[in-house]
Order: sequence, then C-alpha cells, then structure tokens
Amino acid sequence: MEPLDENIRDRFRKQRRRDTKPEVALRSALHRQGLRFRVDRKVLPGMRSRPDIVFGPAKVAVFVDGCFWHRCPEHGTRPKNNQEWWDQKLDANVARDRRVDAELREAGWEVIRFWEHEDPLEAAERTASVVDERRRRLQPATL
Repeated sequence: MEPLDENIRDRFRKQRRRDTKPEVALRSALHRQGLRFRVDRKVLPGMRSRPDIVFGPAKVAVFVDGCFWHRCPEHGTRPKNNQEWWDQKLDANVARDRRVDAELREAGWEVIRFWEHEDPLEAAERTASVVDERRRRLQPATL
C-alpha cells in the first residue's frame, strides 16, 4: 500500500517511529517514579511491531499511540484528499494494533495503550501500578 502523492511518501519517511514527545514525556515520568525499562524493544520472535516501552521481567508492553495514525475516537481526523487510500491505511494500522495486542496477551504479556493526548503523569501512575502488580504475581515464592 503506497500513497499516491510523492510528498506524502516523503513525509512517511521522515515520520518519527520512536522518541516522540508523548513517549519521552511518559518515559520521563516513569523514570522519576524509579521505574527502569527498555525502549523500542522487540519482545516476541517474528513480531515486527515493537512496544514503545518494555518492562521485560514483568512482561508489560506499553504503546503510546498517535491520535491520527491509530484513529483516536476523540482526536482522530480523516484526510479529505485520497480518502479511500487513507481509510485503508489507518484501518490497517488499527487492525495491526489489535493483532499485536492479541499475540502479546497470548504470550503472557500485559498490554497497555495510551493516546498521545493523555496526561503522561496519569499514564505513568497507571503503568507503575500494572508493573508492580505483575511483578508481585510473576515473582517466584520465596521461603
């Protein structure tokens, strides 16, 4: 699936895949809470998608989704030019997100998704809570 317009193709190539402002804000908030994590790390063999933030031992994968690219119900927009192509592209993104979520959950991972517009401090608190709970559950019992 390729965009019809060369300008759009060029913008795709320049689009940041990681280290977006919302991701960096969330990572900073998590780090301030004392949490350590990996960034943009592959977690399953054969899976092309990589979570934005990974808590490996706790098996928590965090994604920060852009409102446009992942069709936020609150802020997502629909381009006026080349609508059919954009609808297919954005629908495919959402379908891939659901597939990735299902594959990760099937492999025992907890998946957390945030929209780029969500408050990074609240997102960090929610993430910390999930990571803490998962660490407690997955930690082997000690005698």
